[in-house]
Amino acid sequence: MKRFLGITFFISFVGFGQQVTKTFDLHQVKANLDSLKHAFGTHKSIPLEFEAPILVALSFYPELKQTTIVFRVKKTKTPLTSRPNFWGLFRNAKKRTYYVTLSEQSTPELNPILFKNLDFNAQIGVIGHELAHVSAYCTQSLGGILRLGWIHLFSKKNVDAFENSTDRRCIQHGLGYQLLDWSIAVRTRLNRKEWRGVSNLSSPQHSSERYLNPDTIRALIKENPLYGQQ
Repeated sequence: MKRFLGITFFISFVGFGQQVTKTFDLHQVKANLDSLKHAFGTHKSIPLEFEAPILVALSFYPELKQTTIVFRVKKTKTPLTSRPNFWGLFRNAKKRTYYVTLSEQSTPELNPILFKNLDFNAQIGVIGHELAHVSAYCTQSLGGILRLGWIHLFSKKNVDAFENSTDRRCIQHGLGYQLLDWSIAVRTRLNRKEWRGVSNLSSPQHSSERYLNPDTIRALIKENPLYGQQ
């Protein structure tokens, strides 16, 4: 029976692509890790300890199968970031190298939401958010990327819209339940109603959603036909 379930799990990823799942089972994923790696690990550099959640998230972004992505673990304040390689900005968007950085150590306030401290489903969700960034970067010319950089420096309103749309892209790719787990985890562990990122931790609470709140994610899941059978 367990073998049958494992085969079914593998087919849902490799044979039919995206398969919406409320909660992924770590043991079941690990049992099919080689198959996932073969299907979705091309041109990817992935830390061994985080292969399972990263490969599951990648399986929901078929447009990134041939994209070079380096997942790396570093000591940084921000729990996760994604960006294109600087010199790659001058290449065709699909031929660039993209970096997704997972912080291994941050401030005491942020340590509870570091990637290594999240549960498996939430790990998949936050990687899904970062891959939504990469997917968007792949559609941008040099001018588009520079514009995004300008927005992050000078326009908080447009940063809100950019991150909001990134969460929506993640939901549209089928990782809504995992993003929901991440959204709940970050707000619970930091005791914050709104999560607007590291740069806003010291500022007063805001009502605008830079990153989608759990209730908004639930509403988007409910109205999306992709989740109709869940």
